Amino acid sequence: MTATEEAPLLTVSGLNVAIEGAAGTVQPVRDVSFTLAQGDSLAIVGESGSGKSMTSLAVLGLLPEQATVRAEDLRFDGAELTGLADPDWQQLRGEQLAMIFQDPLSALNPALTVGYQIAEMFRRHRGWGRSRARQAAVELMAQVGIPDPAARLRDYPHQFSGGMRQRVMIAMALALEPRLLIADEPTTALDVTVQAQILRLLRQRQRDGLALVVISHDLGVVARSARRVVVMYAGTLVESGLVAEVYPAPAHPYTAGLLAASPRARGTAGSVRPIDGQPPDISALPAGCAFHPRCPIARERCTVERPKLRVVAPGRESACHFAEEVLTGEPTKRGTGAAHG
Repeated sequence: MTATEEAPLLTVSGLNVAIEGAAGTVQPVRDVSFTLAQGDSLAIVGESGSGKSMTSLAVLGLLPEQATVRAEDLRFDGAELTGLADPDWQQLRGEQLAMIFQDPLSALNPALTVGYQIAEMFRRHRGWGRSRARQAAVELMAQVGIPDPAARLRDYPHQFSGGMRQRVMIAMALALEPRLLIADEPTTALDVTVQAQILRLLRQRQRDGLALVVISHDLGVVARSARRVVVMYAGTLVESGLVAEVYPAPAHPYTAGLLAASPRARGTAGSVRPIDGQPPDISALPAGCAFHPRCPIARERCTVERPKLRVVAPGRESACHFAEEVLTGEPTKRGTGAAHG
């Protein structure tokens, strides 16, 4: 049975996150749904503030106390994650679930050597002795491209460059061979050569059964690391499908804008065309489609009616009133007229 035929290892259905603040309640994640099978890969893409990192933290139970998580279904290997007690989370994380954090400096303990922090995972979870755990840490550091790992084992996080700290985080995330890895901008601080090395390592782990969620704004990295992609904007999903199908023919204007701003992601050369405007304030979303103030094909309907995520082609979903037009490049009947010049 292939990864695409298996029952989902991770099921996220109707996920909502609300955060209480001094100015009231904001909802940075709204009605997000996706599944992931063992050995499969999924990318979550979108600009900063789109809700992609918040979604991953909700899945791993790592949101702050002021956050409330609700979901129709949030399961890992059939077990419900919503409302899971702290001891159960501690047992799951590391052994079953792992995450590469976007900011490795804040995720690493500055008072402990990196070698101790990696080796301690083997000692705590596997019961290994000091020597065996230390050797495993050296081997992991070598796998992620840290030169002279036996010597650097004794160094502290501040003695590593940003790229080296990122590699340490990747080593720690892979240490216990988790079944699901969420990688939040895993290669941002790495040069092109090391990026390729890390992506090869992740692909190898996938062949061994690792389920991978990649969170990134770099659509080129997504093209090399994920089979499926979901696109987020203003806290919601606006498009989903296979990377091989979405990249050449997006079905949402926002996805088309992201790809136009990253021509290399589509294997093309040419000038970069950034999306006009800025993402909306999540606490004051515009009426109708949240993307309409920036959308080049927005019409009157878009300003008053919020589009629902719907199937627009086999295996493809889009939350755009005119998704078929975007997908095929053929204008649909306008009826209500244009809202933007």
